[in-house]
Amino acid sequence: MRPVRFGGSSRLDGAPDFVALGDSLTEGVGDPVGDGAWRGWAALLAAGLGEGPARFTNLAVSGSQTRDVLERQLPAALELRPGLVSVVVGVNDTLRCTFDIQAVAARLDQVYAALTEQGAVLLTACLPDPGTMLGLPGALAHPLARRQRAVNTVVHALSDRYGALHLHACEGDWITDRAMWSADRLHPGERGHRQLALRFHTLLAEHGLATGPAPSPEPEFPGPTRSASLRWLATAGTGWVARRCTDLLPQLLTLAADELRHRARGTSARLDLRTSAAVSAALAALSVAEQPDAA
Repeated sequence: MRPVRFGGSSRLDGAPDFVALGDSLTEGVGDPVGDGAWRGWAALLAAGLGEGPARFTNLAVSGSQTRDVLERQLPAALELRPGLVSVVVGVNDTLRCTFDIQAVAARLDQVYAALTEQGAVLLTACLPDPGTMLGLPGALAHPLARRQRAVNTVVHALSDRYGALHLHACEGDWITDRAMWSADRLHPGERGHRQLALRFHTLLAEHGLATGPAPSPEPEFPGPTRSASLRWLATAGTGWVARRCTDLLPQLLTLAADELRHRARGTSARLDLRTSAAVSAALAALSVAEQPDAA
């Protein structure tokens, strides 16, 4: 067969070295395979990239933000010189009181640039907002949704700039299908991880970059029982919520109060315009930074 080129090298089986960067979604949380281990969409995708499985390294770590990807995961990925690399991150940034869309954009720009300069094929994705997934009341959910839309807009723009293969994972029926999600409602279950792997595989296959069998959409393992889900929410899930609330809740309550004030005045559109302006400024700052110095 005709060789498929990844990162400047040819692999006759079409299976590149694949490295995954990101947070708990890419680590595989929600798709357990026994002994406390996670598998996840990236591992499922790796199995179908070529005639033989890709050499796969998962550098994603639960709780990671864009800063962690830039400072910790990127150097390790560059040493591996992968032909294919996924960068799916940003939700944890929206859940922190330190959220800054300009900083998020600058970090992602550095990550994407470094990987593509090495010749890697870059995979990215936009994601659904956590407030909607958790079923929070509108005044609490809307500020988080606004932040996630801002991150998604940045990811869209930078994916286009660096020629990434981008998956619109913030859209589709899979978001509202409870069968796709684990007990915490933030991470996909096995069926959801398989759906992500299948959609990424389709995207790669359309560009001639995945020649192996597509991941099956059907689960290999039975889903958690209702009692197991409730037990998780009462133990690990409670701890997760407590950690996020300690960091985010005071600011989120302030944002919610601002949301309610604007709603009462009929000026909610100003909040959207403010976010759009911040995103535009963040992307404009990157463009200015990339311009050569004047002679």
